[in-house]
Amino acid sequence: MIINLLAAWIPALLIALSGVMKLSRQPRIVDGMSKLGVGRYLVLLGVMEIAFAALFVVPATMKLGFILASCYFAGAIATELSHDALKVNPSSDRAALDWRFHSRSLDFFLMGGHPGFCS
Repeated sequence: MIINLLAAWIPALLIALSGVMKLSRQPRIVDGMSKLGVGRYLVLLGVMEIAFAALFVVPATMKLGFILASCYFAGAIATELSHDALKVNPSSDRAALDWRFHSRSLDFFLMGGHPGFCS
């Protein structure tokens, strides 16, 4: 139980912290995001990250939060790769999200308990 709670809240808090840092508009973050060409969207990106984190910790919206956060991070990784700005392993945030998701809901691709088109 505690492990499941930590597995949900640690990635969510890290994502939310990233969003709060974007909303704080610290000069270092503004400079980095401006170099990537998304400086003018800083507030929007911060709000999105906080929303994705909130959706991810609520059991009823966990799947939606996971999909939105995964797509968001895929776009962020692609943007950083295209500008040669990636300094850390891009899979670390995504791995934490994936681990929590799979430990919580193994039947993600099953619709209403019935196999979907993947079966």
